[in-house]
Amino acid sequence: MSILIFLVILVVLVVVHEFGHFITAKLAGIRVEEFGVGFPPRLWGKKIGETRYSINALPFGGFVRIFGEQPQDVEKEPQLRERSFSAKPKYIQAMVLVAGVFFNLVFAWILLSTGFLVGLPTSVDEAHLSSVVNPRLIVTEIVPNSPAAEAGLISGDEPKKVIAGTDSTLLFLPSDLPTFVNAHKGETLTLTVLRSGTEVELSIAPKAGVIPGEPERIAIGVVAETVGLQKFGIIQSFAEGAKLTWRVLVEVLSGLWHLLSGAFTGTASIKEITGPVGIVGAVGTATELGFIYLITFSAFISLNLAVVNLLPLPALDGGRLFFLLIEAIKGSPIRPKFTQIANSIGFALLILLMIVVTFNDIARLVG
Repeated sequence: MSILIFLVILVVLVVVHEFGHFITAKLAGIRVEEFGVGFPPRLWGKKIGETRYSINALPFGGFVRIFGEQPQDVEKEPQLRERSFSAKPKYIQAMVLVAGVFFNLVFAWILLSTGFLVGLPTSVDEAHLSSVVNPRLIVTEIVPNSPAAEAGLISGDEPKKVIAGTDSTLLFLPSDLPTFVNAHKGETLTLTVLRSGTEVELSIAPKAGVIPGEPERIAIGVVAETVGLQKFGIIQSFAEGAKLTWRVLVEVLSGLWHLLSGAFTGTASIKEITGPVGIVGAVGTATELGFIYLITFSAFISLNLAVVNLLPLPALDGGRLFFLLIEAIKGSPIRPKFTQIANSIGFALLILLMIVVTFNDIARLVG
């Protein structure tokens, strides 16, 4: 089920991206040959006006074929030269190329704003509980190989009650559980959590050495946060959605910068990158937490897709923009053969990277 949901999210995000290219090209008077959902072989197609709309067999995204992106287009139909992509001014070409990224950004904003309209899950500290509706204590992180992990605690569990001997307490705040653990050192705890609407009891034996940097501290290795729903009216929802979109975008850019700079200094690791298998797992977790979490996760993926597409690498929009900049500076087109070779190499490297990160995802699951 997680794989199916992942494919739906992928298709929607890529189609949104390609629609940005499509509609901008149309508005600029450029001929669009085909707008396809999925990749060939074609299952269905219909030509409306000059554009063919198609649904294809491979459900991994979508594509748009714009007349004049390939030199042979104009050679075959020279009478349409003025309506070709290559005949348009450089700023128009740049707008068409950037439009996909822009649409992914706007789509993320719409998703997050919709979340605020219906109630977006938000983590809050204990001093701001009054700002959210229906606050709940939720497990957000578990230390690997910790007592909590060994007991079977998972992200998304809602801690409700903890017992040690004859003593017990109800859990409402993030500080409640560590305070109880600290007061019952050496005792085995019975933790009651709510999981998918069902109460589950877990036996956990706290121990030292679980928290990095605090080797003597007795802990179970879990981070819990108070999460509630933030809900606003339509105008404020879109305002808050814009703020959150910007914050997440800055975090994505910061993370990418850390990864790229680390690659040059030798401090980055391929293990920091999550591939399709890891994303499917994340989709499954988001689905278990609820539909609104899935919307938020989709917005996050949309922002990542936008940022990655702007990297100046062949086969990506950023690479095509880079070539466009070179052409503008030198005053003449780059030789088509060079562009084709560069794009082929770039595409091959992207496929290789995808294979490596997928292998890493599987290794993480097995390990």
